Amino acid sequence: MSSPGRSARSLPAVVRRLGVVSFFNDFASEMVYPLLPALVTTTLGGTAVSLGALDGVAEAASAVAKLGSGVVADRPRRRRLLVIGGYAIAALVRPVMGLAGAAWQVIALRGTDRLGKGVRTPARDAVIADATDPEMQGRAFGYHRSMDHAGAVIGPLVAWFLVARLAMGPDEVIAWSVVPGVLAVAAVTWALAGRRAISMSEPAVTSAPVVSPTADARTVFGLIVAYAFARMPETLLLLRLQDVGVGLSLVPVLWALLHVVRSAASYPGGWLSDVVGSRRTMALGWLLYGAVCAGMAWGGSEAHVVLWFLAFGLVAGVTESPERSFVARAGSRGRRGSRFGVYHASVGFVALPGSLLLGWIYSRAGGPTALTVSGAVAAALGIVAWLGIRRPSAPEPAGA
Repeated sequence: MSSPGRSARSLPAVVRRLGVVSFFNDFASEMVYPLLPALVTTTLGGTAVSLGALDGVAEAASAVAKLGSGVVADRPRRRRLLVIGGYAIAALVRPVMGLAGAAWQVIALRGTDRLGKGVRTPARDAVIADATDPEMQGRAFGYHRSMDHAGAVIGPLVAWFLVARLAMGPDEVIAWSVVPGVLAVAAVTWALAGRRAISMSEPAVTSAPVVSPTADARTVFGLIVAYAFARMPETLLLLRLQDVGVGLSLVPVLWALLHVVRSAASYPGGWLSDVVGSRRTMALGWLLYGAVCAGMAWGGSEAHVVLWFLAFGLVAGVTESPERSFVARAGSRGRRGSRFGVYHASVGFVALPGSLLLGWIYSRAGGPTALTVSGAVAAALGIVAWLGIRRPSAPEPAGA
């Protein structure tokens, strides 16, 4: 069992540096994201289905890239190019969304932005996993997610200042996202400087044994994918805030506060995963998500809905890091790039039909119904995962 006293300072330097990269990248990304519902629906005349397609197409495009990138990332010497190239694609494409003249153009550009994410993510996660002792992998991913969410705090606050104080429109704010995007590319070039940070002296993939995950581990992976299908697109959560009367100028502020919660919860969630296991922690997260959806659906006032929206940030702490820790431990070290590629691709592929379905339900039956459906499915998955913990089964990977 891991010691809770070991802090983020004991993590490898490359993990901490990649945290800085994610800080700047999410600074840029989250200047843009909370403004997309207003840009698509108000400025460009799109609908809730358009917002569902926005998230779904983005995740599907990312998923396609992740499959190929994951295979390439099995060769450590190629990871540096994948990671830097992926961040560069996003930095170049993201500001162009402000020039879009139709909702479909925003969807296409967002998909290209997420294509860059697909290129970089399996390689980056493999670097983090290889650089970290197994007993601290949950915390390593938790630290990375906390820095990611910390950048997502600053981005919306900057967007709020530009909208509320300088009277900029969404298109102008989106254009300014180029500044932190360029900083992210510079930071990742620094973070991965030197051969040692990339290869970690890992044996060649051709000599690594192929270790198949157990049947029980495959079941848990299936539950992770099912949760990704059932999870509400965050653009629709933002739309729900607007539905209950939250003003546009406050949306970036609430988005920033959400990421304060996420950042604070990510490292403890990673620690919990190291201590009690990934599956227990994920099951808790899925049950919590179900409660959050119920609260946002049936909250009695605008304030109640806002509080439940902020509680949604706790879900990230007990789902994101444990999922990555589970994948890192599920097979041989030499195939981590491929495993992360399959994991990220799988959740991305199912996000498209899931987002479109929930967007359609939202348009036809309203936000409360869509939230109730999403939360009920996630809670059921949490119950299945939790009951399965005590069921005799084949041995799981350590920490699963």
